[in-house]
Amino acid sequence: MIEHWQNFFVMVGGGAAALTGLVFVALSLNLETIVKDLTHRNRAIGTLAGFTAIFVICAFGLIGDQHYQVFGLEWLIVSIFAGYIYVKGIVEVKKRGINLLTLGVNRIVVGTGLYVVEILGALLFTLGSMLGLYIAAIAMIILLAYTITGAWLLVVGVCTEKTKVQTTKK
Repeated sequence: MIEHWQNFFVMVGGGAAALTGLVFVALSLNLETIVKDLTHRNRAIGTLAGFTAIFVICAFGLIGDQHYQVFGLEWLIVSIFAGYIYVKGIVEVKKRGINLLTLGVNRIVVGTGLYVVEILGALLFTLGSMLGLYIAAIAMIILLAYTITGAWLLVVGVCTEKTKVQTTKK
């Protein structure tokens, strides 16, 4: 049945790849500001990891003649890795004593929850449940939208930071 999902993986993977490129360019243009700020840096890493994970999962979904359980395992591993990177950034910010309100508690809860749901869906799919495929796919789509908003918040945060620095210099 996985072959019926080919168009889904092409569309979502292509979108994730395009967005990764756009975010990479935006980050490159603002590299100095991002590198100096731990919150910006971790948001940038989490954003790129999220888009890249979606692209990689979709690429695995397009491998021909692959058993669905192998694909489910690939999805599970990639989503665990991306979720780990996302949570690691939050933990690093907290360890440095930065208030988590800076990141937005709601964003932390929603982002972590989406990764957990995607991981559970991939696990269910690996174990043979087609429902798991739908759960993981829906979580991935919502994560894509969520990551887009994270990228936007990063760009706005960098712009705000640059404005503060310019105002301070005057």
